[in-house]
Amino acid sequence: MATEEKKKVSKPRAKKAEAPAARLRIKVRAYEHKVLDASVKQILDTALRYDAKVAGPIPLPTEIKKYTVNRSTFIYKDAREQFEMRIHKRVIDILDPTPKVIEALTNLSLPSGVTIDVKMA
Repeated sequence: MATEEKKKVSKPRAKKAEAPAARLRIKVRAYEHKVLDASVKQILDTALRYDAKVAGPIPLPTEIKKYTVNRSTFIYKDAREQFEMRIHKRVIDILDPTPKVIEALTNLSLPSGVTIDVKMA
């Protein structure tokens, strides 16, 4: 008896879209959304002034930290207060940044209470 061997035929794979060569990802965080939006607008204006391609701002979910504290000590355990801190976040991507754009963004002065994380991807 002769057995036939099945040949494996590989199917052509779909090509993935190529990502841009360089990308600057800026994460902006603040407790107040108005200050955050003003800072994001300032960053966008600076990037667009140097003709950079910008994606965003993309709002991320608001991080809520809740704290429960006893109102008094010892006996009144049922009397409690609850506090919360809301941290608002935005992401901005700058595609193919030039050195002028990076220099302008590093020299940018933003209000206090705004935290910025910059990553090259």
